[in-house]
Amino acid sequence: MSGLRGAFRRRAPAIARRSEAPAEAGRLLDALPLAVIELDADDRFLFVNYAAEELFGSSASFLCGKPLHDILPADHPIFMVLDRARRDGATIAEHDLAIESHRLARRGVSLQAAPIAEAPGHLVVTLQDSSAARALDQQLSARNAARSITGMAAVLAHEVKNPLSGIRGAAQLLETNAAAEDRELAVLIRDEVDRIRNLVERMEMFGDKKLDLHAVNIHRVLEHVRKLAQQGFAARIRFVETYDPSLPPVLGNRDQLVQLLLNLIKNAAEAVSETERQDGEIQLLTGFQHGVRLAASPARSQPNLPIFIAVRDNGAGIPEDIRRHLFEPFVSTKAAGSGLGLALVAKIVADHGGLINVDSRPGRTEFRIHLPPFEDQTESDRA
Repeated sequence: MSGLRGAFRRRAPAIARRSEAPAEAGRLLDALPLAVIELDADDRFLFVNYAAEELFGSSASFLCGKPLHDILPADHPIFMVLDRARRDGATIAEHDLAIESHRLARRGVSLQAAPIAEAPGHLVVTLQDSSAARALDQQLSARNAARSITGMAAVLAHEVKNPLSGIRGAAQLLETNAAAEDRELAVLIRDEVDRIRNLVERMEMFGDKKLDLHAVNIHRVLEHVRKLAQQGFAARIRFVETYDPSLPPVLGNRDQLVQLLLNLIKNAAEAVSETERQDGEIQLLTGFQHGVRLAASPARSQPNLPIFIAVRDNGAGIPEDIRRHLFEPFVSTKAAGSGLGLALVAKIVADHGGLINVDSRPGRTEFRIHLPPFEDQTESDRA
């Protein structure tokens, strides 16, 4: 890393001025998954690469010339690191930082700041977001949970549903012929059988069936789900929509995506309702996130820009002790919950070849899903 840092220190002033930078140097920095920025002596942005654009949720044209304190509060620990790097004339590192704004919240960010000898007061700063690694870890957990519950669903469907039908039929006969004082017990048996049958049918949704994937306009799906929510369980909750209208269609199954988003929005609505706060809201966001990739394809030369959909609420947050097990079956934060809703979400995301991760703290919980864009195979073949 030291050699790479030295190269940044030597070349950053030239790279910062894109018109003077060699094209290959610009491409090199833009291809890095590591966010690289140059700040002047007043902490104004002079250069940002693609990863830095994504990290700050803004374009280079918006950031360049703008002071860092327009984005982060003046007492943010980053400014202490920057001041020390200038004072000591040495590379200073800090870990587990949080970078937050109205559009993003990144936690666990590692930062290195190094002075640029040729430009007094200027710094080259690298930032590495560990949230992608956490997301991949959660994705593996979600995939394993989906596999385990798929086998369980097959056993339950085969071994339980038939006996349940017999028990329910017997309870109905008893209800018809029983004395008044015994009829209540027969009704109780029938109702409990129906409850178990409903649970088994929910488990059947985890069956290992190949999805029919095609081009889906994710904004139409979100609009449909929002209307359903506002007409029912989220009738009194404010929705805020922040969409990127330039997004291409995703490769997905519309019905499954509706089910996925309904589950997430229902959970968000319940989290907001439990706080009884008057300003409860659910935010729905879409956009591109650079650099997120589950498998690289050597045939593709253009950058991979996965589509993300986020559901964010300002409820109480998810307890730390169950956060890492959130997508496992039968894990629930609700006393009466079955613990299958998020396990189903994980399976749907896995079936789409996507990625899901959660970031939660009191007052802010976000589920973020990454899906592949739809690509017309005919057009790919022509290319």
